[in-house]
Amino acid sequence: MKRKAFQAALPHTIPIAVGFLFLGISYGFLMRSKGFSVFYPMLMSFFIFAGSMEFVTVNLLLSAFQPVYAFFLALMVNARHLFYGISMLDKYKNVGWKKFYLIYGMCDESFTVNCSVEPPPDVDRGWFMFFVTLLNQAYWVGGATLGALLGYVIQFDAKGIEFVMTALFVVMFLNQWEEGKGRRSALTGLGCSFLCLLVFGSGRFILPAMALIILCFTLRRKKEEDEAVK
Repeated sequence: MKRKAFQAALPHTIPIAVGFLFLGISYGFLMRSKGFSVFYPMLMSFFIFAGSMEFVTVNLLLSAFQPVYAFFLALMVNARHLFYGISMLDKYKNVGWKKFYLIYGMCDESFTVNCSVEPPPDVDRGWFMFFVTLLNQAYWVGGATLGALLGYVIQFDAKGIEFVMTALFVVMFLNQWEEGKGRRSALTGLGCSFLCLLVFGSGRFILPAMALIILCFTLRRKKEEDEAVK
């Protein structure tokens, strides 16, 4: 049963492995360039397992200790997982102890596969979702660890490597824009971010921008609900 589930899950994670290994290696290089040992990216990628937040954490570790700021930043960056979790409540039923790991290890890519892919009839759904999640985390942890190890051997100017995460989000934004999905939401996010950048400066605009975006979306949804009632 476990072997069939693993064999069914593996092909769906191969494309994810390519992206995770590339980003993970970049993250490992970044950590080494900032003076951290290999254990930092290895353990952070295992316990945090939130790619965007791990890149942000690099600067948090090097700056003044601000636990409240770090907490709210992590909450804002990964707030989408609250909605992921709610939508997976039914799928995670009756999977036993695996539910705890599925909740812990859920990322964007694992959510996409587990939510949209129907395993073969002879494959247990719980084990299928478990191996999808486990494989994706293994790719990320392996990439981050490999990048850090290569950082000991390969010496180069790593200035600007942290831009890899920014580039990733830009590509995702452009892809959604070209597909015509949520352009009004995209423009709202850009407008709020630009306004907060002008008001608060480049070092403190992220949290106010996210709060303003959430406020705008909440007001817009309320307006749409009121219009639907009328």
